[in-house]
Amino acid sequence: MEYFNQGKVIKLRSHLNKYLLADQDEETVRQSRSASSRRAHWTIELTKGSNHMIHLKSCFDKYLTASETPFFLGMIGMKVTQSLPNKLNATVEWEPIRDGFQIRLRTKSGKFLRGNGGTPPWRNSVTHDVPHRCATNDWVLWDVEIVDVSEQVESVSSGYESQLSSLSSFSVDSNQNSPSSLWSSAMVTNFTRKSSTQVRLLFTFEFTK
Repeated sequence: MEYFNQGKVIKLRSHLNKYLLADQDEETVRQSRSASSRRAHWTIELTKGSNHMIHLKSCFDKYLTASETPFFLGMIGMKVTQSLPNKLNATVEWEPIRDGFQIRLRTKSGKFLRGNGGTPPWRNSVTHDVPHRCATNDWVLWDVEIVDVSEQVESVSSGYESQLSSLSSFSVDSNQNSPSSLWSSAMVTNFTRKSSTQVRLLFTFEFTK
C-alpha cells in the first residue's frame, strides 16, 4: 500500500477511536485516546526479502511483537508487546491487508492485531488472534493516519520540554551552591543543546531524503 513505505511514521486508530500506544515501560502496548503523544507514533520498516511484510517500530526503538504468551489464562488472545530481539524474526513481522478504507495487520501465523474493549482486564488491551464471532470482526480493523514532519518535531520538542522542566525544578529546589545544584544546572544546559540539535537534524532529514 502506498503509505506503507520505508521510514514513514504512522498512527493506528482502533474501532474504539483509540490509538495504539507504546507504554513507557518499553514492553507493553495498549490503546489510548492520546493521539498527540509520540508514543502513538510507529515507524515503518520493510522486511528484507519481502515486499508485503513490515516491521513497526515504537518511539523507544522497540518492535511491535506478536508474542506466544496468552493474554489471559484460558483465553485464545495472545499478548502484543514491544521488544528488541537479537535477530528480527516472524514475531515482529506484520502484513497490512486493505479492508475498504481500513487495514488489518496479520501475523505470520495468520492471526490479527486486535484492539479489545469491555471491562478490565480487556479494556484498552491489544492482542492478536482470529475473530470467531461476527460481533468482533471490526475489532481487527485499524485506521491509518500519516504523521507529518511538523507533528513529529512538535512531539519530540514537547517530550524534551517536559523532561527539561523536571530538571529545572530540581535545580531551583536545590541549594544553589550544592554539588547537586551545579550538576543539575549543567544537565539542563546540555539537555537544551541536545534538544535543539535533534530537532534541527529531524528537519534536515525529512526535507533532504
